[in-house]
Amino acid sequence: MPGFAGNVNKIYMPVPTVAELFANGQSPDVLFWVGCSGSFDQRAQKITKAFVTILEKVGINYAILGKEEMCTGDPARRAGNEFMFQMMAYQNIQILNNYNIKKIVTACPHCFNILKNEYPELGGNYEVIHHSVFLQQLIDEGKIRMQEGTTFKGKRITYHDSCYLGRANDIYEAPRKVLEALDAELVEMKRCRTRGLCCGAGGAQMFKEEEKGHTRVNIERSNEAIATGANIVASACPFCNTMLTDGVKLAEKEDSVQVLDVAELVAASMA
Repeated sequence: MPGFAGNVNKIYMPVPTVAELFANGQSPDVLFWVGCSGSFDQRAQKITKAFVTILEKVGINYAILGKEEMCTGDPARRAGNEFMFQMMAYQNIQILNNYNIKKIVTACPHCFNILKNEYPELGGNYEVIHHSVFLQQLIDEGKIRMQEGTTFKGKRITYHDSCYLGRANDIYEAPRKVLEALDAELVEMKRCRTRGLCCGAGGAQMFKEEEKGHTRVNIERSNEAIATGANIVASACPFCNTMLTDGVKLAEKEDSVQVLDVAELVAASMA
């Protein structure tokens, strides 16, 4: 079976591909769109592994595109390369439509935003769900059950709002409700929800040098998170996770502050 050769520990996870199901006359109820970070970045691979672990435990009929998945083209479009974006988008749409994909879930707000809001004008019409919303739905339906006295009971957690999840798509409550299910203390940063501060990676900034300025955005944001006294900084975006992790390292707070995705928190707490 095709699989996901995951994290830094080289753990191999068998994961079904759409092509494999299709060859057997089957199709997934949910396509898990892994994204570039979730596929290739060693830190983000751990998020992918955690989410797949949840899907497996709950018994979701899911699959990934595997090698057929191309970048959504979001960084190209944000950087101004419309031609490259459309080439990538049309190829993805052709593959998705050929497989008759209806429902997509992704752990990346950048992938979520572009698949949901920008692919339709090119012929890609799908129900697109961010994994934080999907997790909340599974918790509300009783399909995800937490251990008694979860790993994070009594911990202080602060949540960082991703720009593409929050301001771009008005998703603020779902990730917070997921965190509340952990029986932890949720503390807010001064700038949160509609006033949340960017991590510094959006608009293709993840892949280029910063412009001149006095303070790197991710350092300022990480310092705000640390100032809450939280033990854990929760995010729902692999880009945000990278930027906040770097900020915590620069502040030399690695021993006392963890940066974790909501999927990692849930996977570690499930019964």
